[in-house]
Amino acid sequence: MSKQIKTYALHNYLTIPQMESLSEEMKKDIEIVGRVLPFKTNNYVVDELINWDDVEHDPIFTLNFPRMGMLEKKHYLAVEKLLDQQAEKEVIDRKVREIRLALNPNPAGQEHNVPYLGEIKLKGIQHKYPETVLFFPSQGQTCHAFCTFCFRWPQFSGMSELKFAMKEADLLLKYLRVHKEVTDILFTGGDPMVMNAATLQAYIRPLLTPEFSHIHSIRIGTKSLAYWPYRYLTDADSDDIISLFEEVVAAGKNLSVQAHFNHPRELSTDAVKQAIKRILSTGAQIRTQSPLLRNINDKPELWAEMWRKQVDLGCIPYYMFIARDTGAKHYFELPLDRCWQIFRRAYRQVSGLCRTVRGPSMSDNAGKIQVLGVQEVRGEKIFVLRFIQGRNPKWVDVPFFAEYNPKATWFDQLKPAFGDERFFFEEQLLKLKVAKPFLFE
Repeated sequence: MSKQIKTYALHNYLTIPQMESLSEEMKKDIEIVGRVLPFKTNNYVVDELINWDDVEHDPIFTLNFPRMGMLEKKHYLAVEKLLDQQAEKEVIDRKVREIRLALNPNPAGQEHNVPYLGEIKLKGIQHKYPETVLFFPSQGQTCHAFCTFCFRWPQFSGMSELKFAMKEADLLLKYLRVHKEVTDILFTGGDPMVMNAATLQAYIRPLLTPEFSHIHSIRIGTKSLAYWPYRYLTDADSDDIISLFEEVVAAGKNLSVQAHFNHPRELSTDAVKQAIKRILSTGAQIRTQSPLLRNINDKPELWAEMWRKQVDLGCIPYYMFIARDTGAKHYFELPLDRCWQIFRRAYRQVSGLCRTVRGPSMSDNAGKIQVLGVQEVRGEKIFVLRFIQGRNPKWVDVPFFAEYNPKATWFDQLKPAFGDERFFFEEQLLKLKVAKPFLFE
């Protein structure tokens, strides 16, 4: 029997039966914080993942439901005051927008990743690294449920000027015909797996033709396995999705489902295990990734457990990210030193099959920067860093060094070590912004 998804947002969350167990203070927090940061969950998350007997400390509840600490106190109090005064909607909306703009809604210079096709700015494409294009189909700009840490929260907040999305598949294909250096397409969002099978087919099938033989891999970034595994099991077009995956693999393309799992519990249900098995039966890969999040998964034992479960189920651990500097980051962030310590302590607990994972890494404007460790050199304590990906491919895998800063939670808080004025790539990065915004020739 098909299981129907039921979504809950700010307007109807009180219809969730389990809400009766929440204190009035927690409900108030949802009302206030949910005005600023997007909130949506569903019946699978509510019924099968959250431990309602200990909701105060439950990581999945915190992943889905707004909490007071996710807004700075001054922002929380400002919204609370307007709601208590029963202010006009326009007044509340104006204050909410002001707060959102203060939360760094467009992190890591994403606007510099948007390319042009002639005079046309392709707002639904990001091309930061030569071999990889990110495509944001407009029909995939929502999710089955929203993560409270999400760095693309403006996509769901009505901030249309900051939204990456595009309907025109023809423009994507025209762009790829010009850029033969592109080998990988990543469908992202939002979540592409909220689209129906026919729409997803319309985007993917043209890429399987001989004209696009330079495209070797198709990736789909999705949280659906964790938040709605029935997408691959009992939805009306689940069989069509599986058939499409089989078609991609049969065409000789690598199909990789980039699955977001933030906690071992998301891997525990029969539904997710069956969905993973069904996807893998098509010949597709499932690669897993997650940010490292205070209040959610900031223990090495949790990461080791999660990686082992993923390998047991046939998935490939891929990335541990550092929480992006946007939205509710102050609630989730950890010092870089702590991120590295958690990674290495988890890494040493698992076998080589789990050590495909890379991290902890930051998606900075310059590229994907990995924290390799903390060392003392010539009497100076330093961070050892490297690019996993860079706007200039020549930067990749070159180690470089930053002064040790025990409070730093993001790359822009670091300074070059050994008295250097700039990191080795900074002069080139400045030229890049002026010359060509998305890649080096």
